[in-house]
Amino acid sequence: MIGKLRIRLQAVSAVVALSGIAGVLQPAHAQSFKSLYAFAGGADGAYPYDRLARDAQGNLYGTTDGGGAFGYGTIFELTPSGVKTILYNFTGGTDGANPYSGLIFDAQRNAYGATTGGGDSNCNPAGTPTGCGVVYQLDRSGKETVLYTFTGAYDKGPDGAFPFGILHRDASGNLYGTTQAGGTGGAGVVFKVDPAGKETVLYTFTGYADGSSPQCGVILDSSGNLYGAAPSGGLGWGTVFKLDPSGHETVLYSFTGYADGAHPYAGLLRDAKGNLYGTAIAGGAGQEGVVFKVDPSGHETVLHSFSGIPPDGLTPFAGLLAGGGGTFYGATTFGGTGGQGIVYKLASKNNETVLYSFTGGADGQYPESALIRDSAGNLYGTTTFGGLGYGTVYEITP
Repeated sequence: MIGKLRIRLQAVSAVVALSGIAGVLQPAHAQSFKSLYAFAGGADGAYPYDRLARDAQGNLYGTTDGGGAFGYGTIFELTPSGVKTILYNFTGGTDGANPYSGLIFDAQRNAYGATTGGGDSNCNPAGTPTGCGVVYQLDRSGKETVLYTFTGAYDKGPDGAFPFGILHRDASGNLYGTTQAGGTGGAGVVFKVDPAGKETVLYTFTGYADGSSPQCGVILDSSGNLYGAAPSGGLGWGTVFKLDPSGHETVLYSFTGYADGAHPYAGLLRDAKGNLYGTAIAGGAGQEGVVFKVDPSGHETVLHSFSGIPPDGLTPFAGLLAGGGGTFYGATTFGGTGGQGIVYKLASKNNETVLYSFTGGADGQYPESALIRDSAGNLYGTTTFGGLGYGTVYEITP
């Protein structure tokens, strides 16, 4: 599966666009950057792709897409002092393989996630010999339980295939997510898995006006509505959608591929007024990606257009972290003074500060994960590559 990730990265042009910056780019203030761990690509794991989780003691938890004892990825814990422990090694069999998705936790500290491969060995379309993925639980003792195994690759079933994105868990213990393929339309599904392991397909994408191949999961409001984004479909450039409790989908916004953005890969945030916030990897004034807002009536506002002109970044695969007061933090996969991606702060519309530019060396290369923040305001994230070549975990202190 890491081959797909490399193809995805290589398919996005890292050529600097010579167009003007939309808005004000503030110079970076003094930031403290620390590389907490560099993956070696062997038993310790390789390619941490998705968002970290953090407990009250400051321990960080995440997944790697590759490496580990069997080469199919890991679940890891990293202490504040930088000591890393492998909590689980995926075997590539019925337990799953290649966990692109990060972790969520319940009150008992059980972890939940999804793998893109593994599971049903009969689900083996070209290029995915290990199956179509699973939803799993990992308890505090390190025991994994497969809650659901996907079978729906293309013509094999309607339940979906290849879940991407962090899961969402409601108060009843139901897990919600998306698959990038499968379903009767072959363009992915929105699903629910209950605590007993029963899957319900809540919506099947057609791949046309409604969107296609969602890779970011969904978020849930207090009325039971789900919200997400699809990187393609709509007018061809992706959609932001709402799914009500009855399974009716509403496309809130279809991207045109021009100044409004194109191809939203990351998950959304939602505020108390119902506004949705996210990133798209292309489009915008410089055609290098945008941060956007979609209000409840479906009106889109571009909050920032990335230029790709250093020190600004380009291609924001990572989603947003809300910082309060209308402030957001995020990362771009490319760009910056080193060309290897940046971490940025967006204080208001078009008021961006570059907090850090990756060099591609020991500090890391190509950040794709959304950030998390502790009570002191320190930011934590991962790079998919760099360090020792297989990705890093880092901390930025304001």
